[in-house]
Amino acid sequence: MNIIGIDLGTSNTLACVFRNGEAVLIPNGEGGYLTKSAVSVMEDGTIITGRAAKERLLTHPDRTAASYKVFMGTEWDTCLGQQYFKPEELSAFVLRQIKQDAEKFLQEPVEEAVISVPAYFNDNQRCATKLAAQLAGLKVSRLINEPSAAAVYYRWSNPDAEDGKLMIVDFGGGTLDVSIVECFDNIIEILCIAGDNHLGGDDIDAAIAKHFCEVNHLSQTALTPEEKAALMRQAENAKTALSEPETDSSLIKLPAGEKEYMLNLDRELLAKLCEPVFKRVEKVLRRALENKKAARGIRRVVLVGGSSRMPVFHDFLEKLMSARPVIAADPDKIVALGAGVCAGIKERREELQDIVMTDVCPFSLGVATYNSQIDREPHMAVLIPRSSMLPVSHSSRFYTLHDGQEHLRFEFYQGEDYFVSGNLKLGELKVRVPRGIAGSQWAEVVFTYDINGILHVGVESSGGDKRETVILNPNLHLTDEEMKEAMERINSIRLTTEAHRDEQLFAQALSLYERLGDERRAALSRGLELYCGAQDAQDIIAVRRAEEYLKELVERFREELSQDPFAQLYGLGMDWDEDTEEPEDE
Repeated sequence: MNIIGIDLGTSNTLACVFRNGEAVLIPNGEGGYLTKSAVSVMEDGTIITGRAAKERLLTHPDRTAASYKVFMGTEWDTCLGQQYFKPEELSAFVLRQIKQDAEKFLQEPVEEAVISVPAYFNDNQRCATKLAAQLAGLKVSRLINEPSAAAVYYRWSNPDAEDGKLMIVDFGGGTLDVSIVECFDNIIEILCIAGDNHLGGDDIDAAIAKHFCEVNHLSQTALTPEEKAALMRQAENAKTALSEPETDSSLIKLPAGEKEYMLNLDRELLAKLCEPVFKRVEKVLRRALENKKAARGIRRVVLVGGSSRMPVFHDFLEKLMSARPVIAADPDKIVALGAGVCAGIKERREELQDIVMTDVCPFSLGVATYNSQIDREPHMAVLIPRSSMLPVSHSSRFYTLHDGQEHLRFEFYQGEDYFVSGNLKLGELKVRVPRGIAGSQWAEVVFTYDINGILHVGVESSGGDKRETVILNPNLHLTDEEMKEAMERINSIRLTTEAHRDEQLFAQALSLYERLGDERRAALSRGLELYCGAQDAQDIIAVRRAEEYLKELVERFREELSQDPFAQLYGLGMDWDEDTEEPEDE
């Protein structure tokens, strides 16, 4: 049974499967690959999705929804006809259509998928995505960050590209994601991410529509729903037209009341209208580049996402970064293609068995804590910092604040604010501690976060009281079997968070160390320090590089030591220092 990859986008949704050694996009019933992420309720209660639903935004805006992805994981809902729908329910209708198209294409049932999400989706938003898949009859084998999926496909489809760091800028219809990725051999390591879940091409459409109304002295609020939908469609079409090299201007027309209003949109005006949006883009880029270690040595900026096609966006980035970005082939399809490759990895396809991909934690995870008894507002004690490589497990110890305290209660949060009130609460646990003076009793808290975004929390007190929980959104229902699999995965993570060491190589290096002279011993010592340091940092690429370097040292020094020591008496095989004169021939 095939696992498919799905890009559940703000504007479009598409699917991919890995077969016959390549990622293959799955056609929809309309004969294309891009299924519009739109849902409409017909007068008889029938639900339709895709292009037909998107067209009904113009004629039946009160029965049609689009761009609802930005509300995933919130309490937002919308009334279509006489029914209310949440974002995950609307997404489920589109996913159900994708599932049916895939089954028709593959001629077999499809029950499992890898689904891409914006890198900056929080726990609620990710769980809402999983819930949408469940409602559509799909098991989510993995959620993958959208720029990570793009990086996987970009690297896999360009095997001869030189190793190095890439900045992947994913500018879609409703979200912006930025990832710094390092590619080395068959390893794709996500170093850091930044993003804005409410920034995309839709904001540019809105800016064009607002300007249209201003120059034509129209009140947007006075327009009918049909007129608003028609104006947004015209704005989107004009923006898209100006993404074509041969188009310098595009005319927007809107019949409203008894008049027809017009605006000629050219590249210069579009660039001006985009300035506020691009300033927000710049903030996200700067946030990614603030990670100095990750940002050092970026070789290329790669653009993906439908909105990245805009030449004015290329010009903005070139001016900002003093380098022309590279637009990926099929920028609006590359995330789905990457999700398809990840689905193939999940299926353990032979062609992909050597690919190693890491991902990072998008938000910091921590515990609400007080520094002293006089604190009135708890702050965040971070256990797992954002951009930590997944899977990861960290622990910390917390102490009692009051004399005679009998319990320690822990609240768990996700976010970057200093005070927990600005972060997302995930859950809580309470343990008993023996009575004693303040600071004498404690509890050890262990956070373990897996590749699918499932957080396991374990707490053990100084009195031996143990509690543990798996942090899951209450709307997300796992079967007993799925929960068992998740716990097995969590337990394996807690045992293997330290990088595995090549014990044979390590033993060879230590054995050589005893036999080497000072100069070579110093070189081997540096190699061992690099190797151990990379393991401690759990940096998979650094470990691989340090391992190769240590192997080179071991092989070279073993070769030197294997030479006949007596031959040196006759100047044969001698490794002379530069300042040592060779003996003259007699």
